[in-house]
Amino acid sequence: MTVETATPMFADFHLDPRVLRALEESGYEKPTPIQAAAIPALLEGADVMASASTGTGKTAAFLLPALQRIASTPRPAGYFGPRALVLVPTRELATQVSTAASQYGKFLSRFATVTIVGGMPYPVQNRLLSRPFEVLIATPGRLLDHLSRGRIDLSQLEMLVLDEADRMLDMGFVDDVEAICAMTSSARQTALFSATLDGAVGNLAHRLLREPQRIQIAAAQAQQGKIEQRLHYADDLAHKGKLLSHLLTDQTLQQAIIFTATKLDADDLADHLANEGWAAAALHGDMQQRERNRTLTQLRNGHVRLLVATDVAARGIDIDGISHVINYDLPKNAEDYVHRIGRTGRAGRSGVAISLVSPRERGLLSRIERFIGNRIFAAVVPGLEPRVKPRPAGGKPGAPRNGAGRGQGRGFSGPRRDGEQRSWGQRDGQSRGEGQGVSFRDGAPRENRRFPQEGRTEGAPRRFSQDNRGEGQARRYGDGQAESAPRRPHSDGGRPTERRWSEDGNRRGGRSEGRPEGRRRYGD
Repeated sequence: MTVETATPMFADFHLDPRVLRALEESGYEKPTPIQAAAIPALLEGADVMASASTGTGKTAAFLLPALQRIASTPRPAGYFGPRALVLVPTRELATQVSTAASQYGKFLSRFATVTIVGGMPYPVQNRLLSRPFEVLIATPGRLLDHLSRGRIDLSQLEMLVLDEADRMLDMGFVDDVEAICAMTSSARQTALFSATLDGAVGNLAHRLLREPQRIQIAAAQAQQGKIEQRLHYADDLAHKGKLLSHLLTDQTLQQAIIFTATKLDADDLADHLANEGWAAAALHGDMQQRERNRTLTQLRNGHVRLLVATDVAARGIDIDGISHVINYDLPKNAEDYVHRIGRTGRAGRSGVAISLVSPRERGLLSRIERFIGNRIFAAVVPGLEPRVKPRPAGGKPGAPRNGAGRGQGRGFSGPRRDGEQRSWGQRDGQSRGEGQGVSFRDGAPRENRRFPQEGRTEGAPRRFSQDNRGEGQARRYGDGQAESAPRRPHSDGGRPTERRWSEDGNRRGGRSEGRPEGRRRYGD
């Protein structure tokens, strides 16, 4: 069944006074639509499958019923495992959920949460698991590892939450999720939250949930009133670079997340922006957990203004200062677009989401517009007009577009001639000398600074600047200088590497987000 949404006050849910006090201190009085629909159903003990976008308050929608259960009922006798388990796809989202749980449950006696994610040393996690705790927040892979070693008991788990289930399936966690569920009590209550409830997510819900109440909150429309969405057509990569340079001069831009398609692109673009004088840092899955935490801390305290990130790494980022989201590359999945723009316009604030669309990304744009149910306004910057004629105004989402990019220059992921390297500032058709550096902003040769990718050959190891670190020391992401002291250019050209090493000393696979594909190649 589909539940009609309402907007009562939190006090109407008859929550424990200690939980209500924590909500009041946090400034929350009136629930969001997803909270108003999900909380009563979960308090009644029903299984729930809910569709809502990020930034709509879904974290509190499942945490408050879990805390109410913990506050109002005793722990099962002789059971020392968690009473509630929240499975999330990424470390950053796990941190966000853990922070919220501690905030809402801070007045409960003997209440503790534990977070188990990859990238943390096992001895530290073993110590955390040896103490009593009520709520466990975990990523599937690391949790299954601890379960296989007998360190966690889920036999009397009371409540299971699958947060952002669509992303967990996209990342290949379906087998891990089902294996974890098989180790829990069949009497548990289960809640599933996702951007979409169809396809594989619906099939998973059918297997794991019992007669669930279905709650549908429009995935994109819940946010559209607060987020200004627009796009700029770009003829090629260099055109994107110039448009980005113009967008970054916007006086209303406080902090921004810039999304790229791959980890390598996130590194390269962040390096280039830092060398241009911006307080920029990269965030992606190849970074060790302490590096990612340090980068996010610097983003929160304002030392990093521009975060260049991949989809998976940016999941769960909840920072008030993010005024803009810029899609340097469009996501391959329309649902990811909703998750991306949800990084801004949070907690009732306004935000701006801008997409740079190359001719070869027009198909992705059509799918995004069909998914959100609206056309995205196409803006033009004077002096940076696209050669490709913009589509006519009006029409339905996904309507055929003229000039879909054939013969109109390469897009970000378009084909390239063998051996040609990606240039952040070189327009198609402009010649340059062998090994000549190119400006990100104006395409002009640069004499005093080498281009970050200059001289790079296919598969060559990436050597980062040795000016400020010793031999063999790991690269530090996001801990460079602030805007007042721009980072110096890489003395060796900032060549990329495939030799990423994990904490246990094992060589990692490729750098493509989500699966090892190696460094991005153009024209294959």
